[in-house]
Amino acid sequence: MPETIAILTGPTAVGKTDVAILAAEALNAEIISADSMAVYRGLEVATAKPSLEQRLRVPHHLIDVVDATQPFTVADYRRLALQAIRSTAARGRLPLVVGGTRLYIWALTSTLFEGPAADPALRSRLSELAVREGHHALHRRLAEVDSVAAARLSPNDLKRIIRALEVYEATGTPISELQAASRRSEPPCAGPMVALVRDRSQLYARINARADAMMAAGLVEEVASLLARGVGEHATAMQGHGYKEIAGYLLGKYDREEAVRLLKRNTRRYAKRQLSWLRQEPAVAWVNADRPAEEVAAEVVRLIRAGLGRR
Repeated sequence: MPETIAILTGPTAVGKTDVAILAAEALNAEIISADSMAVYRGLEVATAKPSLEQRLRVPHHLIDVVDATQPFTVADYRRLALQAIRSTAARGRLPLVVGGTRLYIWALTSTLFEGPAADPALRSRLSELAVREGHHALHRRLAEVDSVAAARLSPNDLKRIIRALEVYEATGTPISELQAASRRSEPPCAGPMVALVRDRSQLYARINARADAMMAAGLVEEVASLLARGVGEHATAMQGHGYKEIAGYLLGKYDREEAVRLLKRNTRRYAKRQLSWLRQEPAVAWVNADRPAEEVAAEVVRLIRAGLGRR
């Protein structure tokens, strides 16, 4: 049977953190972060992590769990989040999942095919083959063993093509078949999902203001420190909004003014994609966040309690 959770989500900069603290206190809940950048230690300025005072008010999980130099996958998130969800429930408290990372929420509410462990030697050989013969050579090889996966993947999607070939080498079964079997299984968690929303012009103004605040708070210095520590511009930890744009500036690709423009534009586009995803979710309860946090939290609590009562 799926674990019982509640989810509070919404686009970046909508105001989830303050509402989540108030809602968690009312619901006797602990917060399970669903933010793909908050998992990294050393990423502070552009991640909008809850403050120390907020973390003292309500226990938080899945924040600062891995160094920025290390990779962290969706499967890693699911494993650690489920541990936190089960331990929270065992203490008689509600696991409240808070964040806007679609894949993290999906990992808890849908089935997830994890597959065999990575094979560095095989990946290296396949990458070398792609360099010698081109991406299309690997795509053709995949089509020979898994036509379904090959039809779904672009020949330029080298990362996923290599993973599909790796899974086939390790298991003898096409990844498309294993993924289909996984989708037929039961998801690990279930519960009501509430999404915060604001007038788009207000949301975009908040995004722009947050970007300016990040710059004033030392974002350039933080990214410079990460680069100096060996966190490359293509590392997963450097793909968050703010980090990748400033890394480009520090590496001489454009000037500081352009970095800020890109940061604001890219974050607005991300918020738009988040809203598009949430509108496709059939059971989301929407709450207008253009009012005091206390009022918003009270409505969130009412909707979550109603959703839990139906299960």
